[in-house]
Amino acid sequence: MAESTRTPTVVADGVHITYTVHGGRPGGRGAATAALGRMLHRRKAPAGREVHAVKGVSFVAYRGEAIGLIGSNGSGKSTLLKAVAGVQPVDRGRIYTHGQPSLLGVNAALMSDLTGERNVILGGLAMGMSRTEIRERYGGIVDFSGINEKDDAISRPMRTYSSGMGARLRFSIAAAKSHDVLLIDEALSTGDARFRRRSQQRIDELRAEAGTVFLVSHSNSTITETCERALWLESGTLLMDGPAKEVVAAYEEFTAKPGPKKPNQRDIAV
Repeated sequence: MAESTRTPTVVADGVHITYTVHGGRPGGRGAATAALGRMLHRRKAPAGREVHAVKGVSFVAYRGEAIGLIGSNGSGKSTLLKAVAGVQPVDRGRIYTHGQPSLLGVNAALMSDLTGERNVILGGLAMGMSRTEIRERYGGIVDFSGINEKDDAISRPMRTYSSGMGARLRFSIAAAKSHDVLLIDEALSTGDARFRRRSQQRIDELRAEAGTVFLVSHSNSTITETCERALWLESGTLLMDGPAKEVVAAYEEFTAKPGPKKPNQRDIAV
């Protein structure tokens, strides 16, 4: 389909994002110990360290696309997703979205002291589903997550779940309805191969329902299996935007080189 006839769902135009990190230096004293020391000696808290997490990133996402975000730790992937979702302010540039983006992360806030069952209800309500819709989809959500197959885990508090169980339930709740834009941060890196296959199939269905999916993952195979397009971010800069297999191959080639990694757009064949 010609690009001019496709429907944009997310437009990032020269986006810059900075935030301030407070606390001690890595390897230094803990925050509580440092704060107590300042109180005893009546010292002021040290100024925070500013992090320029995203630097002039621009791209256009279209309806029906699945787009992977790759890059090393601290490259700005999760920060960019939060900005698209509207939960992270942008310092410069603009992000335009069609519809309401939904952010799903491994650490998405569900209520750890409530049972999985209650969290399914709360999560559904938070996504705009009615109680009738939640009742109709409840069995499918639990079955999809696979957490209830052995010991009735859905009736236990979520704080008793492993990280993989919690991530599977979060994805299952989010995947129970269609989304204009679904943002997934590392949620598919947990779980067994069967769950990953089910998740990838559901992502394909969401795309067919005229949605756009963004996926952050440290698993390059997950990106190439799930997405047809990828964005490579490094140190907050967008280095490459193109077919997922080509972008992943360039990323793997670059990270395999010995010595310090300081990629530059001029080093990448776009």
